[in-house]
Amino acid sequence: MIPERRYARHVNLTDIARACGVAPSTVSRALNNPGRVSAAMHERISQKAIEMGYASATLPQGPERRSRGTIALIVPNLVNPFVHELIKGSQAQTQAAEFLFLLVNTEDSAHVEMKWLRELSQTVDGVVLSSPRSTDAELRSIADAVPMSIINREVDGISSITIDTASSSVEALRYLVTLGHQRIAYVRGPETSWTSRERVAALEAATAGDEIDLVPVGAFYPSLTAGAAAADAVALTGATGALFFNDTLAIGAMTRFRQRGISIPDDISVVGCDDIMAAETSYPSLTTITGSGERAGRIATEALISQFTERSPRVRVETMAAHLTVRDSTGPAPATAPSLAAATRAR
Repeated sequence: MIPERRYARHVNLTDIARACGVAPSTVSRALNNPGRVSAAMHERISQKAIEMGYASATLPQGPERRSRGTIALIVPNLVNPFVHELIKGSQAQTQAAEFLFLLVNTEDSAHVEMKWLRELSQTVDGVVLSSPRSTDAELRSIADAVPMSIINREVDGISSITIDTASSSVEALRYLVTLGHQRIAYVRGPETSWTSRERVAALEAATAGDEIDLVPVGAFYPSLTAGAAAADAVALTGATGALFFNDTLAIGAMTRFRQRGISIPDDISVVGCDDIMAAETSYPSLTTITGSGERAGRIATEALISQFTERSPRVRVETMAAHLTVRDSTGPAPATAPSLAAATRAR
């Protein structure tokens, strides 16, 4: 059942903005942080909001209201521990700014993502969107209705915070090359993942004209089970090194490699991405790309909140550095490379 307060919300910030001839972010600042607009603008917007019957969809009205509004964080899934770090950072920044925090999981579905975005654009004050699966045009249409910032995706006209895993993937590939690996697999993430496509493009550009044989493999959901399937696919390529879309896939693959009698790193070297807690405690410990999910969540949320507090909101685009953390899952290429597929069939 829809909460009773929802029925009272006949208008939203965009409706008020159109009526006043200003931007939705200006309306949000006037209603949530009036010190950031002129007294005349605050009075004009407040009166128009009252006239139009504006009421919050989620917060009590009157003197007991203590929060400035509501910010929603939309994530693609909850199976990846790295997402938990994003949540931690975003929630901390949201609460520090005295907004309520709402978490939404889309299960890596572009359809579900857009359904939630359309709903939330009418009911919350701002949205932080992590690794979106929707098109640029769809995201811009939502950003026209509600302030938004994006994590790990660049869309013109929308504030974004990205972790530079593409450059770090090239760093990881070059590291494997120094260990003697010449045939290297890259295990891709979901087809709709912008970061996965960016990494493939960076890796292909880095190996153009080289003698390195880069083998893109599949498109996998970031789970341990999918990691096992990815391991089987990698084994058929004859690669002696493999870069995985994330640590969850890599750890699932290492378990499967061991089941098949493939030694890590003697037969194949494995590199993950995200440096989740389990990466250091896996067997063997996982070489991976390290970037701070918690910091990304904080920065993206702060970028969103700044749209409410700045007199002239600007699009903020920031790229966070990442680096390769070397552990025990990588080592010199086997002397008999690349006979891994044949050796696997023989075992």
